[in-house]
Amino acid sequence: MPFISAADEFVKKSFTDVENKFITKYLPILDPLSVKVYLYALYLCQSGNDAYTLSDLATSLDISEEKAEEYFKYLEEFELVSIVSTSPFEVKILEAENVYGRPKKYKPEKYADFTKNAQNILSGRMISVDEYREYFYFMEDGGFDEDALIMIINYCVSMKDNAIGFNYIKKVIKSFAQDKITTAKKVDERLSDYTSTTPALLKLFTELSIHKKPDITDDKHYKKWTAELGFEDEAIICAAKNFKVKSCDKIDLVLEELYKNKKFDVKEIQDYCKNKNSLYSLALNIAKNLGVYMQNSAPYVQNYISVWCNYGYSFYCLEKISSYCFKNGKNSFEDMNGFITSLYDEGIITDESVNEYIETQIAQDKLLKKILETCGLSRKVVTWDRECLTRWKSWNFSDKMLLEAAKLSSGKSNPLAYMNAILSAWKSENVYTVDKISAPAHVQSDKNDLGITKAKIEQHFYELRNKAEDAAETALAKATSDSEYGNIRRELNELSIELAFAEIKGDPKATSISKKIAELEKKGDKRLAELHIDKSDFTPRYSCVICNDTGYAQDGKPCICMKKFIEDIKI
Repeated sequence: MPFISAADEFVKKSFTDVENKFITKYLPILDPLSVKVYLYALYLCQSGNDAYTLSDLATSLDISEEKAEEYFKYLEEFELVSIVSTSPFEVKILEAENVYGRPKKYKPEKYADFTKNAQNILSGRMISVDEYREYFYFMEDGGFDEDALIMIINYCVSMKDNAIGFNYIKKVIKSFAQDKITTAKKVDERLSDYTSTTPALLKLFTELSIHKKPDITDDKHYKKWTAELGFEDEAIICAAKNFKVKSCDKIDLVLEELYKNKKFDVKEIQDYCKNKNSLYSLALNIAKNLGVYMQNSAPYVQNYISVWCNYGYSFYCLEKISSYCFKNGKNSFEDMNGFITSLYDEGIITDESVNEYIETQIAQDKLLKKILETCGLSRKVVTWDRECLTRWKSWNFSDKMLLEAAKLSSGKSNPLAYMNAILSAWKSENVYTVDKISAPAHVQSDKNDLGITKAKIEQHFYELRNKAEDAAETALAKATSDSEYGNIRRELNELSIELAFAEIKGDPKATSISKKIAELEKKGDKRLAELHIDKSDFTPRYSCVICNDTGYAQDGKPCICMKKFIEDIKI
């Protein structure tokens, strides 16, 4: 029989998982009540009881809130938990495998001189057994000299006071450990080096109204900013003031951002901050123009505004485009992005070229509206209408001829398709002026004549084309509705833009970007296979590859498929 076994009923119940490392390394030496607190906290964490508070836990364990808080601080010293907030009190459970908090039995008499010297330095409070255990660990497992730790403790007291808590001291010790500074000689060199930079740090703190003494971690940051990143004091101060940050950790993040964007001197930093703030203002203005509500503008700035500005579009231009998009049913940042991408692909970037394009589009829409009204239609102008107008213009028909064709199409069952047939017939007969139009009534008078047949033909190809394109759009929408593939698709679009810029500038990063695109495409193909979606479905499958279901070849003449359709109708 095994030493311990479980009844069947017990096996069926739910459990709280406890790491074996906790049982073997921590349980034997932890305070018994702290074990109760830890296990109950572990149970709450794994049961998903989010509504539980420190007060509830204290009541359940029949202890005071203050006592519960003390035990959590005790457990934090062993790095079993992390107190992430004191108001409200919040705790995060950590993995039982840690670097510095691993319990180990040490012989206190071995470190009698150390314990005496440490307590003399920290005369404002008593050093606990657990704190001594941590110091012993740093010396035995961390490789620190006794004198090195005494020097660090003494430094911490000089920075704070003789009642300074262990958490601060441990943070400083870890900082030295990360740089492998564990001997008294190396600690003395580091502290001497720090002292030489103290005046610069004090000046920096005074300029930024930081009301604290600079310490060794601040010194480490300062050396990184000046030696590694290459910022001068004036630039650091300028960055901190413009970003409105007053701690070295936050200044470090700001300078990392500026370093990545190659902004080093005061003017560059000021311009960068001004432009960054302007981007957020621009995002708000565009959102208003589009009628979009933004809860957080940062993602819009990052994914759209910054990209458009990098294309070369001015703020004025983007606001004008957003107004145009709203008036034409493109009422989202994504729709506007599609429109701007099409402009960019055509090289329409400057204010003048965008203005000219928009004015041309407005003029064409006015013409189309007039054509529709002449045809007897009162609906809005749609994409298909614009495609028709583009084709008719490519056939060299003037506005006057288009309106003449619209008059002849008025009252027909499908006016635009009928009009398309008339213009096609005129093109074949080389009729491009009003005076050359002969007997128009005769051409379209009978519902069973060739004119009506052509209208039916145009309607047939219109339906074929729309069917193919709708199927492709539906397939793509289905694929991108999957969050994983949708994210891959968006990342591919962003990388394609980066690649274009890299290739234009001759940037060597183009190769790595191309490689990443290839990897993402493979990942996307794999996801599509899991979704049972064929990537080829994203491309319209026209029934005729010659004319793409328009009925007309590239030379403007009727396609073979149209001729066959006409023959089938005659039969």
